[in-house]
Amino acid sequence: MRALQPALAYRRGEEFFLHPDGKLVREEKGCKQFTARELSELLLHLCKYSLYAYEEELKEGYLTLEGGHRIGVAGQIAMEHGRIQNVRNVAFLNVRIASQVKGAADGVLPFVYRGGRLKSTLILSPPGCGKTTMLRDLIRQASNGNAYGTGLTIGVVDERSEIGGSHAGVPQNDLGMRTDVLSGCPKALGMRLMIRSMAPQVIAVDELGKTEDLEEVREAKRCGVKLLATLHGNGRRDVEERGLSEFFETFLLLGRGRPAPILADHWDSP
Repeated sequence: MRALQPALAYRRGEEFFLHPDGKLVREEKGCKQFTARELSELLLHLCKYSLYAYEEELKEGYLTLEGGHRIGVAGQIAMEHGRIQNVRNVAFLNVRIASQVKGAADGVLPFVYRGGRLKSTLILSPPGCGKTTMLRDLIRQASNGNAYGTGLTIGVVDERSEIGGSHAGVPQNDLGMRTDVLSGCPKALGMRLMIRSMAPQVIAVDELGKTEDLEEVREAKRCGVKLLATLHGNGRRDVEERGLSEFFETFLLLGRGRPAPILADHWDSP
């Protein structure tokens, strides 16, 4: 949704316009256009009329709702001492509807197990190809156990609540019977806390990237904990440039598919 521009919706890779009656249509004529005031009011409603409660998330440019749905926010940024203080004069909202696709990881299970043992796995793809969808189902199947291995205790560090879609600390998505979730916590700190307190056999995180994340990944490996993680990337070079090759045993490159992501390539570490 963009102020004074046609409201657009994307479903299964296709673009639609939003009609004022709520229907998705192909033609732009007569479609809904939001004013900047309407977008600000919508954001306030989504924050349950307490922007302060979501202040830290909004500084990062997003808002996570119950169920794992995520609202991207853009507009005028207020800076102070080189740091973002808040987003004001909101003029753009990007609503991403979370959905769980059970069975999304069925096709990759043979590649992430060896002799009944789960391998540390990194899932990478460009944005919008289903990394989180794949990770979510892989966590569920590894936790419950499957034809390739027995169930494992998994600690999920869900910084943006996109994996579990937690509400009041309880995941709304099915992550398996042996999974513990730490939501709203930075990945580096969360990995450290999980290892200290919950004795996981596997740590799972979404969107690795920061230097401190890699330090905790290194520590998890040193402790003998397996890793399941995702990364924005297009291939092997992205893995190598970020120094991740040594931490994972297998790598899955995804392509765009609907409703489930598709496996475009895979390789094992040397």
